[in-house]
Amino acid sequence: MAILPVRLYGDPVLRKRAERVEAVTPEIASLFEDMIETMYDQLGIGLAGPQIGVGLQIFVVDEGKGVARGYLNPTIVEQGGRIVTEEGCLSLPGFFADVARAEWVVVEAQDAQGAPVRRRAQGLMARVFQHEIDHINGVLFIDHLDRVTRDRIKRRIRKEGFSEESASRGAAL
Repeated sequence: MAILPVRLYGDPVLRKRAERVEAVTPEIASLFEDMIETMYDQLGIGLAGPQIGVGLQIFVVDEGKGVARGYLNPTIVEQGGRIVTEEGCLSLPGFFADVARAEWVVVEAQDAQGAPVRRRAQGLMARVFQHEIDHINGVLFIDHLDRVTRDRIKRRIRKEGFSEESASRGAAL
């Protein structure tokens, strides 16, 4: 297993739509392991392929109690409610903002073995699924913010960049 470098805001791979994973190969299985190790190293609770420079519809999530799972080709098939909560991102370390998201979601995907899964999530887990699915669609959490808040964050990044400490320890999704 290996800890992979996390791509930061400004890297074009974060804005590209990821491609479907057609088969679970030994390389995909190994990638899941590396992504889980990277997510935990960065103190994250989710990590998507584009965040490590991989343009595939793949992400991993810490589902609590030391259980991490991988998902392929996810789609939100149902959602409801609305909740606004502070959100951050490993690709924008040190930056946080209130983001409105669905309070609950139903996601259909494939698991790390390629078997179909249907997962209902609410609260934090629903937020993580939405955040990671956004990543595979080239969307960042700041895209959900009003223009003024988004521009303020972008200006601060241009002016200050990311500190070494925050870039190595994002403590975010």
